[in-house]
Amino acid sequence: MQAKLQRQQAMNNSRRSLVLLAARSVFERHGIEGASIREIAKQAGYTPGAIYSYFESKEAIYGALLAESLERLNAAVDAATKGARTCGLSPAELLQAAASAWFGFYAANPRDLDLGFYLMQGMRPRGLTADLNYQLNDRLHDALGPCEAALKAMGLSPEEALSENTSLFAHGVGLLLLQHTGRIRMFGQNATLLFDAYLLGLVKRLQRSGGKVP
Repeated sequence: MQAKLQRQQAMNNSRRSLVLLAARSVFERHGIEGASIREIAKQAGYTPGAIYSYFESKEAIYGALLAESLERLNAAVDAATKGARTCGLSPAELLQAAASAWFGFYAANPRDLDLGFYLMQGMRPRGLTADLNYQLNDRLHDALGPCEAALKAMGLSPEEALSENTSLFAHGVGLLLLQHTGRIRMFGQNATLLFDAYLLGLVKRLQRSGGKVP
């Protein structure tokens, strides 16, 4: 009986993953508003009724995709910061490792950037419940937390660290959007090099000021 239940669970997980894979493809083509359960089911090779046995709506599917994306983001940041701590790096080096990890994740996975910022549905978390949206925001904050902790370790107050971390994130996302849309080419620039330069400038500015925001 136990083996049967395990096989059934494995099959359910496999089917759920197939639905999510199909939904990602449909969302990329049509956006969340243009997508439908019928289209997702067709892409997955299932009936619409079968989809509803796993997800109550296309918004729930979108939320599941975003949750998985954020888990991969956190795993990338965790791996980078764990390695940095093992090597005994300074707070400044930890900041650079953590920031480079989340920036690198979104640079390498532009569709996850779309998911993370609701670009597939017009820049608004439409259809997500307040509780789910809070949970997803919390996981994004977890991924940015190591940068904020490193800034505090460099001597910034909690308020200053939050401000600098917000500015760092906003700068990085802006560069990622320019890269993702191809607009970075009109400037003849490289988004990763620009982000690295900003990050290095932030570190040097804080080191010159003794960890105080000028």
